[in-house]
Amino acid sequence: MAVFVHESSYVDDNVSIGDGTKIWHFCHIQSGASIGRDCSLGQNVNVAANVHIGNGVRIQNNVSVYEGVCLEDNVFCGPSCVFTNVLTPRAHFPVHGVYKSTLVKSGASLGANCTIVCGNTIGRSAMIAAGAVVTHDVPDFALMAGVPARRIGWVCECGKPLDDSLQCSCGRHYHALPDGAIAKSEE
Repeated sequence: MAVFVHESSYVDDNVSIGDGTKIWHFCHIQSGASIGRDCSLGQNVNVAANVHIGNGVRIQNNVSVYEGVCLEDNVFCGPSCVFTNVLTPRAHFPVHGVYKSTLVKSGASLGANCTIVCGNTIGRSAMIAAGAVVTHDVPDFALMAGVPARRIGWVCECGKPLDDSLQCSCGRHYHALPDGAIAKSEE
C-alpha cells in the first residue's frame, strides 16, 4: 500500500515513511524523522527532525511533534495537543539541539489541547483528558485530567473507564501492583 502525501505538504530528504501512511494538507516532515506504517497525520502537523513515530499512530490537526518526542505504536494525539522539548526556554539562550526526551508508550491517547511537558513518560494505554497539563510521568492505564494533570481513575486498553474491581465491560481484567499502579491480568 502506497504512502499518500498531499501536494501542499513538505517532506524533507532523509525521511522514512511506512506503507499506508497518509499525510494531509500543510504538513512538514523534517529530515531524520521516521514515521511507521498505517499512520494518519491531519492538517498542519509538523514532525521535527529525528522524531520517531510508530505504526498506526493518529495525529490530528495542528500538532507539532518536536525533536526529543517518541510516539510508540497506536498513539492518538488529539487536535492541537502540545509537546514541549525544553524546560527553561529563552530566546536569547538557544539550546542548540539539547532537548529533554518525552516518550508516549503504545496505545496512549492524548486529548485535544492537552500539554505534555518534556522529560516525562506517558504509560501504555494511558488516557490524557482534553486540556490537561502533564507535568510528571503517567502510569500505564491511568486516566489523567486537570492542571496539573492528576490521576482520576484507570482505563482499559479499549479506552473505557474501569470500575473499582478493575474489570472492564469488554471482558479485560486488571490487577493492582505493589507500587499503586495496575497491570493487565493474563487471560
